[in-house]
Amino acid sequence: MPIQQLTLPLLVSQAVRQLRRALRLILLLTLPFYACDQNSGGPVFFGNVKEVSVGDAHTAAIDKDGKLYVWGNNTYGQLGDAGTTTSLIPVQIRADKNWIAVSAGYAHTTAIDKDGKLWAWGYNVYGQLGDGSTTNGNVPIQIRADKDWIAVSAGFSHTVAIDKNGKLWAWGRNLESQLGDGGISGTNSNVPVQIGTKDWIAVSAGRYHTTAIDKDGKLWAWGSSNCGQLGDNTTAIRSAPVQVGTLAQQALPNWKWIAVSAGELHTAAIAEDGKLWAWGYNGEGQLGDGTSDTKYAPVQIRTDKDWIAVSAGGSHTAAIDKDNKLWIWGNNESSQLGINTIKSGNAPVQLGGDRWIAVSASRYAHTAAIKNDWSLWSWGNNNYGQLGDSTKKAKSTPVKVILSLE
Repeated sequence: MPIQQLTLPLLVSQAVRQLRRALRLILLLTLPFYACDQNSGGPVFFGNVKEVSVGDAHTAAIDKDGKLYVWGNNTYGQLGDAGTTTSLIPVQIRADKNWIAVSAGYAHTTAIDKDGKLWAWGYNVYGQLGDGSTTNGNVPIQIRADKDWIAVSAGFSHTVAIDKNGKLWAWGRNLESQLGDGGISGTNSNVPVQIGTKDWIAVSAGRYHTTAIDKDGKLWAWGSSNCGQLGDNTTAIRSAPVQVGTLAQQALPNWKWIAVSAGELHTAAIAEDGKLWAWGYNGEGQLGDGTSDTKYAPVQIRTDKDWIAVSAGGSHTAAIDKDNKLWIWGNNESSQLGINTIKSGNAPVQLGGDRWIAVSASRYAHTAAIKNDWSLWSWGNNNYGQLGDSTKKAKSTPVKVILSLE
């Protein structure tokens, strides 16, 4: 009996210790799973993006739900969030609206909502917002409420847009005749003025020149051509649209253009057959023809390829071929080519092996593009947080844009 009385408490004690160890083991095994079920506080990346446009130091994008986000430099209110504080990640603008198009200029932004209404905000010293004033605006301001719009392009200090009837309108700085109204250079306009009587399908505003495609597929340009950026084989300023193209192209009745992008001092365009052409200043190799020689008329780029999209920046160019491969060339001092080096190039270089559906090259020194999974990526200069990765550090390769840090 005494032995049995001593053994029973020992057995109970051992059982209790084993039970405690088992409970601790169960707790340790379940803690990781419990933690995974909670919000870890990591970044949420920007997905489902259908359109992106980069300004000099800010970026704007629209997702598939029609939500508009802007980030980067906000000195002049170009983000449109009612403030002037720089944002390192996207901020949503006018959550009550559904947006279909956006264009970021030097320091102003323009966008069209699903009802066809045009809005503008940011820097306005030349009247580039088009609201009848020269006062900066840090919230979206409706422009010509009596009209519906289908396309808009914000340039360095002017804006151009196409209404639903195909008519072209321009406003802002006109010191270099970039409005194309046929008037005397130097007469700025702070309200939209109609340009000619043609019907138009596409338009792109550069620094001091403008390009547009009419309904027949003919390409036109006007404004400054000091570096041949108009492509009419001269350096003359044009106060009204002049047709662009080589003499051989202009002589072909069926020759058509389907896309155009006006950069700082150069222009790039895609013809109906998918071939890419470029002209203008080429000191940084931004034309992509393997030289640094300025061209005053279109020259074909990579004749072996067909292209579906192009964007001309300040001193670099980006384009997507028919296989959705992204190619980039020109100045790379700020890593705007995204090829993990600062070496510039005067011929197209493929950026990785991913597939892309849209690209936008800044007139300053950054680039943003959308992959075929609708994710948004950016690279290059980031001194104002324009890459949207929550930092101000430049990136030499593409990084995902962060929608939120929660």
